[in-house]
Amino acid sequence: MRRVLHWTGLFVTEEWIEMLRYTLMRLGIFAGCFVVVWGLVYSGLAPRGLGASNGMWVVLLALVLSAPLSFVLLRKERDRASVKIVQKVDRVKANLDANRSQEDVADDTSRAQGHAS
Repeated sequence: MRRVLHWTGLFVTEEWIEMLRYTLMRLGIFAGCFVVVWGLVYSGLAPRGLGASNGMWVVLLALVLSAPLSFVLLRKERDRASVKIVQKVDRVKANLDANRSQEDVADDTSRAQGHAS
């Protein structure tokens, strides 16, 4: 059974909640990497960026570190979210096919009635 929550005028589905959870976990890993890289750069253990580009350098290093960590650490969350999305896509496809078949039956009926008269 599909659960839909009503929250401040928005309808929040399970798929939405799964994607929000996964996104927040990825942001958390990035924030952790950012703090670690910032500490390493400002302690002198990692090289600084050139001129005023130091902030961009720290962000880029944090992104490079957080991407593979997210890939490995969040595998189960990503798989769970993708299963929910695939189920929703399959449900939408089934509904579209059902609508098409109803339209085909209605079209065939109207054509048959048009040729009969």
